[in-house]
Amino acid sequence: MTSTVMTAADLIADTASATPVLTVREQEDLIRQHMPLVGHLVRDMLSRIPNHIHRDDLTSAGLHALVTAARGWDPQRGVPFHRFAGTRIRGALLDELRALDWATRSVRSKARNTDVTRQQLTTTLGRTPTPEELAQALGTTTTDLHQTDTDVQRATVLSLQGFTTSSADDLVTEREPGPEEMLLRREQIGYLHHAISSLPERLATVVTEYFLHERPMAEIADDLGVTESRVSQLRAEALSLLKDGLNTHLNPEMAPIPDNPESITARRRASYYANIASNTTMRSRLAMTNAHGHTAFGNGRKTAAAAA
Repeated sequence: MTSTVMTAADLIADTASATPVLTVREQEDLIRQHMPLVGHLVRDMLSRIPNHIHRDDLTSAGLHALVTAARGWDPQRGVPFHRFAGTRIRGALLDELRALDWATRSVRSKARNTDVTRQQLTTTLGRTPTPEELAQALGTTTTDLHQTDTDVQRATVLSLQGFTTSSADDLVTEREPGPEEMLLRREQIGYLHHAISSLPERLATVVTEYFLHERPMAEIADDLGVTESRVSQLRAEALSLLKDGLNTHLNPEMAPIPDNPESITARRRASYYANIASNTTMRSRLAMTNAHGHTAFGNGRKTAAAAA
């Protein structure tokens, strides 16, 4: 398995020898600032593919694409780097998935054509077509049709983790959440929205812009008129508040107990926890999402149009 522990300089040295527009230092800065973008895209991809695909394989491909994007990006063209790099990274992740696929493109293409034709015949005939009817519609033979099915089955990879004593429900990766699970999820999302809206304005801006809008720290720092180091401090402070605030209401046993409840810091945190409680009700929390758990609208701040 490919290791992802490498420096930005190592990644740059591993790319093609094209003539870069930016200096090596500028490339390193871009790579370091946008490494979270790779993580976001990898997580999004992992949520839609079988669980036997390893995160490290996709992360390695994404980091390599990020470096290639840094070498090939020309600021004079007017395309923001995060958009330019995002396209490259997504393409690299798809290429990596194709490389990991045991079936060739021709096998996948035949399988798709077979499925489409089978569905069309089922609609026309009002029943499932026989192998002979399906083969005739595809212009092939039943032997070739059987061979295509065999090739697809051979290419199907099951995770070894699936061969356990788990129930059948545990082996279904795309299982829809039940009513109780969905209600708890909607409650958590609602609390998160209210917790973000209860943060001080700058902290809320950093959280929404960095995590939800996936903007680099440098851009957020420019908007706020501070340094990147200060943005990093604000992010850490906001995450600490969010974690403790959510635990206070959702997992009280995990809520922190201050050493000195009368200190300024402790009182400010207690005030923040109280603000979350005063800004939320069961109805307002559930109103943040629809019946499927999708966010219906933002959390009310101009800079925090959350998309949970």
